[in-house]
Amino acid sequence: MASSATNYYDLYRHGSLGVALTDALDELIGDERIDPQLAMKVLTQFDRVIAETLQEKVKARLTFKGSLDTYRFCDEVWTFLIRNVTFKLDNNSQTVQADKVKIVSCSSKKTDEK
Repeated sequence: MASSATNYYDLYRHGSLGVALTDALDELIGDERIDPQLAMKVLTQFDRVIAETLQEKVKARLTFKGSLDTYRFCDEVWTFLIRNVTFKLDNNSQTVQADKVKIVSCSSKKTDEK
């Protein structure tokens, strides 16, 4: 279990749950129902909970195959752009295909924690 002083990436704020939460918090701030400081605490809590939940609860594994279009490594973050990708879950013969996929990979610990 991570301590309260641990920093988490805000990567998941850009997903559908994070965007919905941010929009709701912005509306509450706009209506002066909460302070911006409280909204930041909620987002920080979201970052922690989503990271811990994914680490502890998600056990599914998959393989994928495609053509690497672009990759970059900046600030300890890998970004891969892959074209013509086929995904296959390890426990299922079902496959999913996509024309283009972006994968962002971050260390499990931020650089200020090392």
